Amino acid sequence: MKFNLMKASTRNAVAQALQVLPFLPGLVLLMLSGCSSEPAKTAPIVKPPEYLTGHVAFQKMYAASRGWAPDAQGFRLTSTLTADSKGHEGKSGMWSASFASAAKRTAKPYIWSGSNAPEAPERGVTWGTEDSYSPTNASTHVFDMSFLKVDSDAALQTAMKHGSDKLLEKDPNQPVMYLLEWDGPSNSLLWHVIFGTARTDNKLEVVVNASSGDFIRVQK
Repeated sequence: MKFNLMKASTRNAVAQALQVLPFLPGLVLLMLSGCSSEPAKTAPIVKPPEYLTGHVAFQKMYAASRGWAPDAQGFRLTSTLTADSKGHEGKSGMWSASFASAAKRTAKPYIWSGSNAPEAPERGVTWGTEDSYSPTNASTHVFDMSFLKVDSDAALQTAMKHGSDKLLEKDPNQPVMYLLEWDGPSNSLLWHVIFGTARTDNKLEVVVNASSGDFIRVQK
């Protein structure tokens, strides 16, 4: 009788062991994960590219330049083509501006970037090193912010009425660049809307008055 009881207890123990066996791998993994002190890694959040019109980007760089020199004024603003920005809608993911200080007799370049392209600098406003500046140099004639009343998107719309609309219809990926600078002969601030990858390599360049928005000419 005792022998039969032992056999029954043995059978029960074996049955219980068999029930636990399928869960052993999970229990081992749970114990191992509990012993690990390394936090779970999360993928970095990548912000989408930001595109600004020239006037808005210029204002950001202008504010930064005033920290460098209280009398700083801009003399040139240009957009830069990047892998994620072709200059459409009068906006760009990267703008460069040059400012000068008559008191310091130096100039300083600034860049605003909202691009994720590998060639673009870090987001926000950054700046370069100072260089010599002469107020009598016609190619670096500074201008007052009050002259900039027409933004790059409006300049593009004016350019679209003078031949560039056909370029974009033919090639929707046609890159567009923008250059803003003072024009000595006409004593006015001008937008140059450039359809191409460079001013020296373009299909069309349309000049627009940055104060009135008037069409000036098609640049040859």
